[in-house]
Amino acid sequence: MSTPRTRRVRVPLEVAPPAPAPSVEERPSEEVPFLLDFLPRESEADTRLSRFFARLREGRLSTTRCRRDGNLSWPPRLVCPKCHTGDLEWVDLPDSGRLYAFSAVLVAAPLGMEGEVPFAVGLVDLDGVPLRLFGRLVGRPWNELTVGDRVAVEAYPVANGRVFYRFRAGGPDGPSLP
Repeated sequence: MSTPRTRRVRVPLEVAPPAPAPSVEERPSEEVPFLLDFLPRESEADTRLSRFFARLREGRLSTTRCRRDGNLSWPPRLVCPKCHTGDLEWVDLPDSGRLYAFSAVLVAAPLGMEGEVPFAVGLVDLDGVPLRLFGRLVGRPWNELTVGDRVAVEAYPVANGRVFYRFRAGGPDGPSLP
């Protein structure tokens, strides 16, 4: 007994170009399904690391340090990954650093950021601490960035009353921005 064959027909799709999306700061507050939400939930009910976001709202980028062995963790932790104690303290991180590496997002941006393409993301060595953080880069077009550029850490508002951090090119002791 043979199985029936199906015939494939190609139908051209007519897709209108997407309208430019507003920037993160201008975007109206809308609920995004949890699995598609690009940014973490910040309330005490959603995370035991809500203090990170509370401090960020105050303009302070912070993380946790183990009181027992001094291990500085990024991202912030509930338990020291080195000695496994829960005796951690919150410490402020430097608000500047140098660009270690970067890349441009030219296509296929995360949900809600499609209208912001092109934009840059990068790794930043913070001043005075052995941490390298990843984040969005603003302040200059991606094709004007250079490894070693000075950057400043800044908090900025995102949808649903939340806050996150990013790096602004031309930070302290860096080239002035236009």
